[in-house]
Amino acid sequence: MNDAVPAPTPAPAPRRARLRAPELIGKGGWLNTGGKELTLADLRGKCVIVDFWTFCCINCLHVLDELRELEEKHRDTVVIIGVHSPKFVHEAEHAAVVDAVERYEVHHPVLDDPELATWKQYAVRAWPTLVVIDPEGYIVAQHAGEGHAHAIERLVEELEAEHEAKGTLRRGDGPYVAPEPVATDLRFPGKALLLPGGNFLVSDTTRHQLVELGADGESVVRRIGSGSRGFTADSFSEPQGLALLPDGRVVVADTVNHALRVLDLESGAVETVAGTGRQWWQGSPTSGPALEVDLSSPWDVAWWQGKVWIAMAGVHQLWTWDPTEGTVEVAAGTTNEGLHDGPVAEAWFAQPSGLAAAGDRLWLADSETSALRYVTDTPDGYVVESAVGTGLFDFGHRDGDAGQALLQHPLGVTALPDGSVAVCDTYNHALRRFDPATGQVSTLATDLREPSAAVLVGEDIVVVESARHRLTRLRLPEEAVRVDAVAHRTQRAATEVAPGTLRLDVVFQAPSGQKLDTRYGPSTRLLVSSTPPELLAAGEGAGTDLFRELVLADDVTEGVLHVSAMAASCDDAPDNEYPACHVHQQDWGVPVRVTADGAGRLPLVLAGMDEG
Repeated sequence: MNDAVPAPTPAPAPRRARLRAPELIGKGGWLNTGGKELTLADLRGKCVIVDFWTFCCINCLHVLDELRELEEKHRDTVVIIGVHSPKFVHEAEHAAVVDAVERYEVHHPVLDDPELATWKQYAVRAWPTLVVIDPEGYIVAQHAGEGHAHAIERLVEELEAEHEAKGTLRRGDGPYVAPEPVATDLRFPGKALLLPGGNFLVSDTTRHQLVELGADGESVVRRIGSGSRGFTADSFSEPQGLALLPDGRVVVADTVNHALRVLDLESGAVETVAGTGRQWWQGSPTSGPALEVDLSSPWDVAWWQGKVWIAMAGVHQLWTWDPTEGTVEVAAGTTNEGLHDGPVAEAWFAQPSGLAAAGDRLWLADSETSALRYVTDTPDGYVVESAVGTGLFDFGHRDGDAGQALLQHPLGVTALPDGSVAVCDTYNHALRRFDPATGQVSTLATDLREPSAAVLVGEDIVVVESARHRLTRLRLPEEAVRVDAVAHRTQRAATEVAPGTLRLDVVFQAPSGQKLDTRYGPSTRLLVSSTPPELLAAGEGAGTDLFRELVLADDVTEGVLHVSAMAASCDDAPDNEYPACHVHQQDWGVPVRVTADGAGRLPLVLAGMDEG
């Protein structure tokens, strides 16, 4: 007789919409698999997370970091598959994808999909997008943007339990095969600084170090930092920008630590001066004591007008750090991604990634709009203006009048002695020049491999060739190099929509065990605008509902809808006084074309499945 208390009957697994996952195909083939071609059949029995990303996208890089802990914790049941889906022409080059996978320490298989074949099969609309496939090969969830790692982990735990019980879960090692390491003194360096003694300080980004090189730009004098990713007195996480402070110390943009650090050149000591190590989210403070305010992927720094200006790539803004007061604050930008000039409080940026101070102007490389822009101090306050560039989807390599000139994802900018500006035109592998006096853009040098920064040394300019892992010295030419002009638009297909009223639905389903956080008012936000502004006759602006009736103008047939959505969810436990809360957010730029037989509804999935 067995008088043990019977185990309680487990609660039934939640019912989910199930859609068979399309095959993973890409002309560029597979990376990080030891040369093996993978199919979904090879992944059967695993929880698969498909990450649609492109290496220019700061939000995609944030998601790579968000997934690291989940990837390690569930390594015997979860396989993450990166599907590289390019925005820029350069990102469709296979060698560039290989570089990016190493540069950002992607430790899972990656499918190189230069023609967006898998992107189209999965009806993806935004970078980044995460799709969860269950062990039987069905899509069970989709998430766009950042902040979803906790929800995906909870879903993974449910899938593990469900499929363990069904016998359809397969534990064990996944298909990842690490590539052979390559020995070089630098590995994907980001930025460089000329030190007072003539040596160079370089942010050795992928090795999480700063490296001092001799005046020849080659011999290693010393390394600063352990070389392992971390946030301690002797560690960094993908450092980028460097700037010399008036007291002789160096401020460092410690990008993935979301912090500013200061290096004492004499002692080698490093201290944190701004940031908490946590990423800034909508609703977080935008000013205050520097060590108490979250930052978001600071990419470059410059000393200008008595403060350190910060290219805050992660939120499309400029911030400042005041070393005297010990405070930080937003200086320019709204967090909306795009190109919009005017007073700093109204300006839009798109991943500002390079800064250079020059008199009354602070020049900046605005990478995602392929633009050269500047902040200037006027009697009415700081104002943002654009010198080169038109928006998120136009790029190329074209010289001449600045109004029609084109760049491709520039990351660095350098003020030249004659008042002109050198631009590290990263994805064109070129060094360009803009002359404010003539309004002309020219090419100074080509055959550079992903130049990301440059510093002046006498009559020479020393360029950080990031993808060649070196500094390259060039003599500034008296005449520009002639190149064949080429213009591009992103290859993303436009969404065909019907004229008149367009129903916009942002799909958000709170993760299992959570609910929308309404304790302090609405927990969702929706912001809509368009390029050109005339595309929308009605429906633009901010609101708290995740749906909107948009009215398209009668006389505009194509453009881009800019949609920014945010939702906050918290643990749904009535007896929990301090529930854990999470922010989910994404910005979409959706190219649209108005046609008679187009759709009357535009669904954008923030989290969950669109069943509309």
